[in-house]
Amino acid sequence: MNSTSPRSRRVARTAIAGLALTGLLSACGGSGSGDSDSDKPKSSGPVTLDFWGWANGQEAVVKAFNASHKDVQLKYSKVTDQLTMQKQLTNAVKAGNAPCLLQNTGEYVTSWVSQGALADITKYVESSKDKFNPGSWAVGQVQGKVYGVPTSSAPAFTIYRTDVFKKYDLEPPTTWDEFIAAGKELKKHDIKITNYAGEDPSTLEVLAMQAGAHWYSIDGNSWKVNFQDEGTLKAAEVIQEIIDNDLNSKLSFADYAAVQRNYDNAGTVTRQISTWQMSGMVQNFTKSFGDWALAPWPTFKGEAAKTPAGTNQSGNLTLVTEQCKDKEQAAEAALWMSTDPGAVKTMASPETGSGVMPAVADTSAYVSEAIPEKLLGKNYEPAQKVVTDSMSTVTDDWTFGPNWTAMFTEMQDEWASVVSKKQKVTDLLAHMQEWTVNDLKQRGISVKG
Repeated sequence: MNSTSPRSRRVARTAIAGLALTGLLSACGGSGSGDSDSDKPKSSGPVTLDFWGWANGQEAVVKAFNASHKDVQLKYSKVTDQLTMQKQLTNAVKAGNAPCLLQNTGEYVTSWVSQGALADITKYVESSKDKFNPGSWAVGQVQGKVYGVPTSSAPAFTIYRTDVFKKYDLEPPTTWDEFIAAGKELKKHDIKITNYAGEDPSTLEVLAMQAGAHWYSIDGNSWKVNFQDEGTLKAAEVIQEIIDNDLNSKLSFADYAAVQRNYDNAGTVTRQISTWQMSGMVQNFTKSFGDWALAPWPTFKGEAAKTPAGTNQSGNLTLVTEQCKDKEQAAEAALWMSTDPGAVKTMASPETGSGVMPAVADTSAYVSEAIPEKLLGKNYEPAQKVVTDSMSTVTDDWTFGPNWTAMFTEMQDEWASVVSKKQKVTDLLAHMQEWTVNDLKQRGISVKG
């Protein structure tokens, strides 16, 4: 929702447990062989591990790691973005030269495990579990095994223009009903309350997540697909009313600068985002510094506060590949990058890193670093409580299916027709139900739907 580009994806908790991989993840359910750590000869000199990533700040973290470790060194290669990472990793796995370490996000873990691309690093990292918050730790797990170390968590909240809300005597919406009502009032003044990019259906995903939907779940030895459950239809109703009443801008993130100018000029006056996205606002705004404040993510009427597990989070895992010859050292390096105080602070700051909230158990020391005082002005202090509170209401039961990437690509293709009013949200959901079930069957994956 409100991503910096259509290629930025959401991160959420992955809950897959107690089931055999065969049939659930692929027709053969295999995993890469690789050399076991105990069988390979000991090499002389330091071990060098290739590390692929795209997040700002990683090069500085790698430099700090190399300076403090003489037996293990990291060789960092910056990838353009998340989608490019998937393509490059696919090619590297096929060629047998995958990096030892790579940045990725939660929705891809199940798919990569099904292809045998990731290493089970449970025995190397399980003892460090308590250093992380439970939700973030769950992201790297499939069937109770750990395949990645979390690097960030995803507080979610609303940021809004205080000057515009004050001018029209509006309070920050606490529910989606109030959000729509505020949008209708702002429309009278030619102001949009939100922006729906035609290439980015993450709005539907995160609202469905918040409403308790489960697009993928496991039933016995099969996947169950349901894009038309009660939670999803509840989310669809909110989105449809916003679209039907023309309360949303329709600016594509293909022109990122234009989107940011629109916010800066008060053409659109709210975003549902996470901490890291505020750095883009700081970098691109010229007029509205100090006019923004944070408020809790709107709830569904009559329900307790509940925020989706992530909106467009920038890289929440460091994964270890099956082809890595030095899995133990790779796992330990991943742990260091996610827990060393200096490394964590570097990544948490919007100035030195990506402005991501760390995945560590206690994030209180990093909240002030992760939100920009320049953007919030006098609203900076109360904003810290909004961020902290949001982390206690995050959903923890969302599951990414084994064909998530293909499914989301199909949803992207159809979403533009929803935003342009050529089809209803419910039409899209009916299509995704049929398409996803058929796609899983064609992959030889057991599915019900």
